[in-house]
Formats: sequence, structure tokens, C-alpha cells
Amino acid sequence: MIKHSMHPMHSLSQPQPAALGRRQLLLAGVAGALFAAAPRTASSAANAPSAEQLARHVLGRLAWGPRPGDLARVQTMGWRAYVEEQLAPESLPQPALDARLAALHPMSLREQVQAYREAAQEARSDDKKAKRDFNHEATQQAVQTWLLPALDSPRQLHAVMTDFWFNHFNVYINKNLCRVLVGDYIRSAIAPHAMGRFRTLLGATARHPAMLVYLDNWLSSGFNSAVDMPRRRANPNKGRAKGLNENYARELMELHTLGVDGGYTQADVTELARVFTGWTLDGKGGRRTERSGSESLFLFDEQRHDGGPKTWLGKSVPGRGQAQGEWALDVLASHPNTAKRIAFKLVQHFVADEPDADAVQAVAATFMQTDGDIRGCLRTLFLHPSFTAPAALGAKFKSPQRFVISMLRAADVPFTADWIEPLVAGLRTLGQAPLAWPTPDGHKPIRSAWLDPEALARRATLATRFAQLAKLGPQAVPQLLGTLGDAISPRTRAALANEPPRVQAGLLLASPDFQDT
Repeated sequence: MIKHSMHPMHSLSQPQPAALGRRQLLLAGVAGALFAAAPRTASSAANAPSAEQLARHVLGRLAWGPRPGDLARVQTMGWRAYVEEQLAPESLPQPALDARLAALHPMSLREQVQAYREAAQEARSDDKKAKRDFNHEATQQAVQTWLLPALDSPRQLHAVMTDFWFNHFNVYINKNLCRVLVGDYIRSAIAPHAMGRFRTLLGATARHPAMLVYLDNWLSSGFNSAVDMPRRRANPNKGRAKGLNENYARELMELHTLGVDGGYTQADVTELARVFTGWTLDGKGGRRTERSGSESLFLFDEQRHDGGPKTWLGKSVPGRGQAQGEWALDVLASHPNTAKRIAFKLVQHFVADEPDADAVQAVAATFMQTDGDIRGCLRTLFLHPSFTAPAALGAKFKSPQRFVISMLRAADVPFTADWIEPLVAGLRTLGQAPLAWPTPDGHKPIRSAWLDPEALARRATLATRFAQLAKLGPQAVPQLLGTLGDAISPRTRAALANEPPRVQAGLLLASPDFQDT
């Protein structure tokens, strides 16, 4: 195991000495030339992949990258056995990690929101430090809730899927109250259902206060509601549906389920927004009529709900109250267009930027046949020939987050909370600060979204700075090479051998070979 002497409060993005900077720029230039070319020849080889290549492949896709010993373990057990192991996360105990995650949330969500309001009140009284400190602590809590499973959990596929679904149901941590809601959103809405049924996951995100606040549905009220009618009487010239907010309804269909070409119209967006009026937060002035749980902040407020007749996707909306929204979620979760969209995104994420049509069709069929069983969809995907085809190996370019996390895992860095700030700062320089994608569409998992010469130079700087801070000296190189296996080509190994030993580890992590997975 590599021995580390950490200096975590130094920024990972701090400038480097001139000599090392020249090596970074040279390496980034070489990387840019390689990436600008056609897919790597290793990916398009006609020969069947070796056992080591397949082990490395599943560790690069189902996991956040290998740790020391992982490559040999998966080779021994076989890649299919590893897939089945990861598809059963409940069989992989993680008591220490579970305790660490639980310790991040000592207060209930209701108590956290109250603390946020108190800090905001102090800020209005010209004492802004309390709010800054509270926001900083809340952000660190949320980042660790996302990051620790990726780094340390034996349930690597579950951690990957938690991140996948968070990006699919994206919430921006820096929007108002979301700062204190996102950690719980990951913990209680995303993670428990990341490998369950899509309908359950969809409902959990729809009712969570993070989503209600981010897409403003907690503010929405219907034209015929008890809340909006007095407002219209007092201001008759203010517009027909003053309180109706369509943000969530639009993104629910466009991004979360059917897709932009999913066969709905603007009229359907308006009608669905009417369906979801009344889905709001407890403690915001409405009467409490129905909750989803004693500790939940979700509230269905009948006075905000538009109780008039509605026609959506060519159907009359049945039922009344909250039941209308639940029915709409049922329809969306079981729609063939939703199956196609989720299948496309899964294949694009795990296999190739240009998804194989047969694989998408197979996964979509499983989605429809199993009532949206995510685990079943993943098994279909991983056992599809396209997943282990030679062209798929090494074909994905790491996002900044995957690059950084795989670097920490490969180097076997013991992670502490002191590393949160430099890690966030480093990822911000790469354009992917944790939990901070501002738009509902989430980031793109494709090479063109992240690959450009400037980005490669920043990655080289970050990698060499990380190696310095972790004191990855010459003794680290054999472990890194053993951990990464044949992902590091003979050409790169030969180039590293010509560099001073003190910089070899950093240059290895900055190499073009380490950017692909």
C-alpha cells in the first residue's frame, strides 16, 4: 500500500513549478493529438478481449475505477460473476461506510430547514457569517453523501447508479433551500431506489422537497384553486393562471420520462402542471391535508390544487387531488417512450457515446416487460454483446468527476473531510463541481462534452498537483501500474521511464491512457 503524507488544505488547482508545468503542457499536447484522432486502435481490435481487458472494462464501467487488488480479484472470479455480485448490492456489507454516512445527517430534514431559516434571518440582521458557515457545512455534507460511496463502497455499481440517477433527476445545490436538501435527496430519494423500480424512483424524486424547490412546483397553484381565486378577484387584470408554474411538468416529460420528442404538446405541459398543483412543502402556509411520512416535508395542499377537469395526452385525468399526480406518474413510468429514453441513456452511459440500436431495443424491452425494473435492465445491458465488444473497450472518455475519483481510488488515498474543499475546487476548474450543474438536463456523459486541449492541460495540472500533495513518489508507480494493468500502454510506460522518478506518478495519472475507460 502507498504511504501518504497529506497536505489537504492546499488547492489541487494551485500553479506548479515551471519545469513541471512544461511537462504538463507537453503531455496535454500529446494527449490532445491522440484524442483528436479516431478511436484508439485497442478498442477496434478484431481479437476477442482478454480476461484482464474484460476485468478492467467492468471495473471502469460498473465501478468508479479499480483499487489495488481489484483487477486480480475480478480476473480470478470472472467478469460475469463480478456483474452478478454488483447487481446484488444488499449482499455486500459496508457497516463502516453506513455509519459514516449516517453521521453526516445528525438532524432531521425538518430541523435542517429550520436551521437554514435561522441562519438566513441572522444574515438579514447584518450578521452574514452564520449563513456562510451554515451553507458551507451543508454543502460539505451533501458532497460527502455523494462522494464517500463512490470512493469506499464495495457496492460500486450502486454508487455509479446513484450518480447516474442524480444526474438524470438533476437538482442544483446552489438554488436557495436546495443547499440543505440535496444531501437528503441523494440519501432518501435516489440511493434507496437506484436499482429498484423506476416508478418508485420517479415518485420519490417528485415528492422530495429538493425537486419541489428546484423546479418551483412548491409555489404552483391552480386557476380554480382556493389560493389563486382570491388573488384573481383582487387583481382581475393580472392574467389567467397567475399561480401556475409549468417548470416541473415540462422537465418531468422532456427530461425525466418521455423525452423532447416523446409525443406531447405545450397544452399537455399546461395540463400536467395543473395536475401537480398542490404538491408543495409543509410549513409554507398551506393547510396540512396529506403527507408522505412523518419526517417528510412533502405536503399535498388541497387549497392550491386545481380541481377542474383536465385532459392530458389525449386522456381525461381520473380521480382527484394528489391521486391525479400519482396516476400521471404511473402513465409516464410505463410509457414506451420512457422505456426508450431510459434505455438510450443507460447504453450511452455504460457502453458508447453512440449507443448500439439493438442494445437500446433490448434494454427498452426489458424495461417494459419487468415494469421498469432497473436491475433487470442493467443485467440485460451488461450481458448484451455490445457491452464487451472490442470496440467498447476504452471507448468512453472520463468525465472530470470520474477522472478525479478514479485517480483517488487507483492511488488508494485515505480520504478525510479535509479533502472536500480542494477536491471541489479542483473539479470546479475542470467544469464539473459536485452537485452543481445549474440546468435540469444534467451533464452529458460523452467525449465531446469534456474533451478539448485546455481541459487536458487542466487535467495534467490537477493530476501532477495531486501526486505532489499525496507524495506519490517512485514507490507509487509500480502499484499504480499494477492497479491499472494494460490500460497503460507500452508506449506510455516507455515514456514514463524517461522522466525523473519524482514526477512519474503524476504524469501517469495525467496520461492519455488514464483518461479513457
